[in-house]
Amino acid sequence: MKQIFEIKDKKIIEDMMSKAEFGTLALSSENTPYSVPVNFVHEENVIYFHGSLSGRKMQVIKSNPKVSFSIVENFSLIASYFSSSEELACPATQFFKSISIDGNVKIVEEKQEKIKAMTLLMQKLQPEGHYKPFSDSAYDKMINATAVLRIDVKELRAKFKFGQQLDEQRFDMIISHLENRDSDVDKATIEMMKIHRKRDEV
Repeated sequence: MKQIFEIKDKKIIEDMMSKAEFGTLALSSENTPYSVPVNFVHEENVIYFHGSLSGRKMQVIKSNPKVSFSIVENFSLIASYFSSSEELACPATQFFKSISIDGNVKIVEEKQEKIKAMTLLMQKLQPEGHYKPFSDSAYDKMINATAVLRIDVKELRAKFKFGQQLDEQRFDMIISHLENRDSDVDKATIEMMKIHRKRDEV
């Protein structure tokens, strides 16, 4: 990873993880890769998600607990002519935020930790409330029938690409094209470009 794209600020990373609706869980068993998107919630160095007690995902996890987990937030597609007048395809790219995590996944067996994980997940996905707490006996059957899993994070890498490596002329050229296109995602991209340009100049 180019150091200029690397993000180490924990607050920025926490904010992205808190807002991300899902991540992609990458598994492997007997030299066969398998990936699946999952809703998740994180707390410090732990990621929780849930699913069925059976199925391919659980079979693979039981055979190999080593996993990777990725989160991506896409921003503007940058056409090649947005930053170059040479009529080459090479400058075409996309700006984005990404987090890549390596760790070990465990099946949560203890009821109170399962309740904690599902409570955190609901607080993220339905912050307005309007549901009984998971300590209510109405959930007993559901809790027993649901697999709750945790990833203990060993390594986390964050990469935000917003043209930080570009010279001032190409950087301003991209902003001009994005302003002309003027979609909502382009506006958000311009804001991120300026924020991370300023951060790298500090």
